[in-house]
Amino acid sequence: MSKKYIYNYLVIFSLSLALVAVFHSCDFFLTPPVADDETLDGPIEGLTSDQLRMFFLGDEQFNKVFSFNEGLGPIFNNTACGSCHVDDGKSHPSANLKRFQKNLGNGTYDPLTELGGLQLQDKSIPGYPAETIPPEANAISVRSGPIVVGLGLIEAISDSTILAYADPNDQNNDGISGKPQLISAPSFLNLPPGPYGGKYLGRFGRKAGAINLLQQTVEAYHQDIGITTDLIPSENYNPLAGGYIDPVPDPEVTSNTVQFVVFYLKTLKPPIRRMQNDLKVIAGNTKFNEIGCNRCHVPSMQTGYSPINALSYKQVNLYSDMLLHDMGDELADNFIEGKANEREWRTTPLWGLGIIHNATGGMPFYMHDGRTSDLIEAIRLHGGEAEAIKQAFMNLGETDRQNVIAFLKSL
Repeated sequence: MSKKYIYNYLVIFSLSLALVAVFHSCDFFLTPPVADDETLDGPIEGLTSDQLRMFFLGDEQFNKVFSFNEGLGPIFNNTACGSCHVDDGKSHPSANLKRFQKNLGNGTYDPLTELGGLQLQDKSIPGYPAETIPPEANAISVRSGPIVVGLGLIEAISDSTILAYADPNDQNNDGISGKPQLISAPSFLNLPPGPYGGKYLGRFGRKAGAINLLQQTVEAYHQDIGITTDLIPSENYNPLAGGYIDPVPDPEVTSNTVQFVVFYLKTLKPPIRRMQNDLKVIAGNTKFNEIGCNRCHVPSMQTGYSPINALSYKQVNLYSDMLLHDMGDELADNFIEGKANEREWRTTPLWGLGIIHNATGGMPFYMHDGRTSDLIEAIRLHGGEAEAIKQAFMNLGETDRQNVIAFLKSL
């Protein structure tokens, strides 16, 4: 063996040892894993192996990007569920949806169906016109997609648990008059008349306009992506441009696909609390309750029975009463939805508030339309029933205000 060969061999051997040392001694080439309490995605604990399989099949379909050749459109807002809810989080304001109608006053409205209402589809396939908001519309509701985790736990809370917090006439004189959203079930759900004058309790959506996750999923496929299902097999098209026949037979996704996505949404884990032992967080939690934020943002409820055992009889730390509240002039949208009037919104759950920025490029976007990245400004925007509580927060000393913010960011 020549000296040159031995020298080259030793060089290669030395470099190999060095590379092994690098890979075993540091994470220079590896992305560190994200802590469970810093991410929104992932299955809830307690699923069986078969349920985990369904969860991951649903995850795949939730993030599937549709093309024209797979039935996208002809009008739509985005190309996948996961395009709005990146990493199962709150959508970026650039993906905001708009709903519109003509408010006629006295609690009545014209949905402007013949002009594309109630939801604007602002994108379309090539050669077909997208919708525009007609001049007749005097009520335009801009909405960000909320985080989609913990929804199965919310669905498993009994009606009676939620209704126990309702006080539509403010009989206890605390200034808070939360009322339940009651809506008629869409025909495609094939439900019998509901228990509340033929109606059902709504709990999903910014104004609680959806009864359950099946309704939410099927309507999102149809309205947001332009995808037909067994339950809504007809295409959604621009009424001002006429019908459209695409190359994909309807329904464009199967009932199995819908059920996988629904199961995925039901079994996404709830956000994990962080920094619970931090003294500022503890002090902020106390002050949050003292000034009355917990009257609407109820810290915890309990689920009832669910056919998914992992959802049965669980504590749900959602920080919401799931009711409609008058939020004042600054947040009013003039849009009527079911029992929700022009100024009313469902109390948004606060869980996950401290980590929503992880799915939107590091910048958080608060409120139903993502209008601010400042939590204090988000609180200042509260009016109506929340006016006195908002003022109590604004009148706190700087230390107490920052403690409340620290608590909110721990959720």
